[in-house]
Amino acid sequence: MSESVKLSKCMIVYLCRNPKDMFTSLWYFIKKFAPQVEEPRSFKESLESFCEGRNPYGPFWDHIFGYYKQSQQMPNKVMFFTYEELKGEPARVLKDLAEFMGRGFTEEEENGNVINDIMKLCSFENLSSMQVNKTGKLLSGVDNNVFFRRGDVGDGENFLPLT
Repeated sequence: MSESVKLSKCMIVYLCRNPKDMFTSLWYFIKKFAPQVEEPRSFKESLESFCEGRNPYGPFWDHIFGYYKQSQQMPNKVMFFTYEELKGEPARVLKDLAEFMGRGFTEEEENGNVINDIMKLCSFENLSSMQVNKTGKLLSGVDNNVFFRRGDVGDGENFLPLT
């Protein structure tokens, strides 16, 4: 983790993902986001580069472990959780996130539909179906829908099965 992040007064929420799922998602994203690249790399070439630590944000494991360690050392500043946790226990993760941000839910909110309403509003299904994300474009001309593929846990196994 960079020194500027350590010195920042900002709170950091770090969401990590299973490396197989993350790589598969990243590969599809780059193919859609940058189709004008002269000769796109094959899945295999991209995987080799990923495994060798040649990525836009540096080696995957260094990146993840740096933030994980900081979340252990500074739990009031860095919150670390996984996409798998988010998908498996969204209400718990949402409550933990709210507490971390100093905006925990009241008993009345927890007993009402506030948490469920937030989960529905922020769900992959809802966000990916919004008109702006189906037909909108970035200023660069790239379609907004490149940010949404499947949102599934375990899809990387379809491309990178254990052998």
